[in-house]
Amino acid sequence: MRDTGRFFLFAMAMWAGTLATHAPASAADSRTLTFHDAITAAASGNPAVTLAQLREHEAGARVTQARSVFLPSVMGTASMADRTFNVVAQGISFKLPNGQAFGPLIGPIGLVDARAKVSQPIVDLSGWQRLRASRYGVQSARAEASLTAEGASQSAALAYLRAARAEALVHARESDLGLADDLRTLAEAQLSAGTSPAIDATRARTQVSVQRGALVMAKNMRDRAHIDLARALGIDPATTIALADSLDAALGDAGVPGDTDAAVRFAAEHRLELMQEEAKLAKAKAEKAATQAERLPRLDAAADWGQSGQHWGDAIYTRQYALALSVPVFDGGRREGRLNEQEDVVRESQVRAKDLRDQVASDVRVALLDLASGVEQVSVARERLQLAQAEVTQATDRFTSGVAGNIEVIEAQSSLLRARDADIDARFAVANARIALARAAGVARQMR
Repeated sequence: MRDTGRFFLFAMAMWAGTLATHAPASAADSRTLTFHDAITAAASGNPAVTLAQLREHEAGARVTQARSVFLPSVMGTASMADRTFNVVAQGISFKLPNGQAFGPLIGPIGLVDARAKVSQPIVDLSGWQRLRASRYGVQSARAEASLTAEGASQSAALAYLRAARAEALVHARESDLGLADDLRTLAEAQLSAGTSPAIDATRARTQVSVQRGALVMAKNMRDRAHIDLARALGIDPATTIALADSLDAALGDAGVPGDTDAAVRFAAEHRLELMQEEAKLAKAKAEKAATQAERLPRLDAAADWGQSGQHWGDAIYTRQYALALSVPVFDGGRREGRLNEQEDVVRESQVRAKDLRDQVASDVRVALLDLASGVEQVSVARERLQLAQAEVTQATDRFTSGVAGNIEVIEAQSSLLRARDADIDARFAVANARIALARAAGVARQMR
């Protein structure tokens, strides 16, 4: 009986060990992430970027298709047939010298044929223009892929910025809770010494409870911001992310000139939307030229070589060389209709290009204004924070000396809380303006 119990315990231990071996890992992946690392990861691993790169490859494949028009076309054929003919069905009637009618059935007749055929366009100006148009299409697709990477970088930068702001708020609420706890301890000591009423201690305990709730909310916002950052990077949302950078003055800098005119010129040279629109305009013009070239003659050469006969044994060598000149005369107005359509496409692209240049200048100017305003806000917020800290110190000294109740301390504490939030918001605004400026200048992937 004892042996049976031991065997049962051993089997249970083995079963538990097997479950532990095959159980999925519960520990989430973790990584430390810098601001630039987040931008780089988003620019290469975001699903939207991958799709844009695939579209670029598709445009490259269309260039290969357009180029094939100018390369030789080679094909080989081989056939073998055995057939009979009804000459009467062909409207043919013969009579033999003796007056008898020639029978309607002829055959069977064998036919074997094997040959190689080569065709080569010699002059095809329309095809050349279509090849140019497809190459401009590749440039447009490449600009689109880079533009998508820019957008993904900006999204990741903003997600990182929001996560850094949430981290700063958590630290601020922890400081607020620590201060509230210290003030509660002081109020309880004053109550025990009989130098302050019980209401002061109650107010202090209330402030601790309030700050504890604020800290819980701040931590929830931080965790949500980390999930949003993981999604922006295209990684597992369960990944634990530790931010290596905080809301400092240089976060988001991309080397864009500070002068307005210089920044606008810089953006005109680097903004990918302009490059994409220029490629679209060039493609539309090339497609229009290709349609116009359809009015011109086309010259093609063809040749085939092979053997032909009734049987493979008696087949003989045959050949054919041909040179064909095609001259389009009239196609019912379809070509003119396509030309009118493509002219409108060209005009649309020109209008979009001009509007885009104006939009780029506007984006840069607005971002510079926001950046200048944010820098001033940071200066004001820091001064406000220093004054609020001094106010808390002075109010605490007055409460400790019994000159005033702790209502002044609580008011000063609330003022300090608002000052900390204002400082965080001001630093967030500066970093946000830097990101907007980098995106407006087309260098979001170069942010540090």
